[in-house]
Amino acid sequence: MNDFALWPVLAGTAAFFAVGALWYGLIFPKAWQRAARLTDADLARGNIGLIFGLTFAFEMLVAMVLWHLVARTDPKPFVVMMMATGFAVGVMIPAVGINYLYLRKSLAHFLIDAGHFLLGMAAMGGVFLLFR
Repeated sequence: MNDFALWPVLAGTAAFFAVGALWYGLIFPKAWQRAARLTDADLARGNIGLIFGLTFAFEMLVAMVLWHLVARTDPKPFVVMMMATGFAVGVMIPAVGINYLYLRKSLAHFLIDAGHFLLGMAAMGGVFLLFR
């Protein structure tokens, strides 16, 4: 297995991105908007192309790191999933939580975003299993 392989990284990124589209677009759009204290006008002012483009780029960086770890260690499938979800639970979610404490974000906002990270990373891990 290569340390870097474009197709698994792109597919894992796409899986994470798709989870976000479902999570924020269909499952929790209004709850997230209320928790984030954003009005419809606030959302309309954002440059959605830039936001989506940078989101994909950041998620691709995460995918590159996770794929590198998977490729270097060649773990069993359940360990790949533990790595993916463990990275979410042990690194991503606490980092967001720390920021949200100082930004005075609500628990609801934190839980919505934490759920996205956990499911997004699980989806990425699951996709990586298809490329092993």
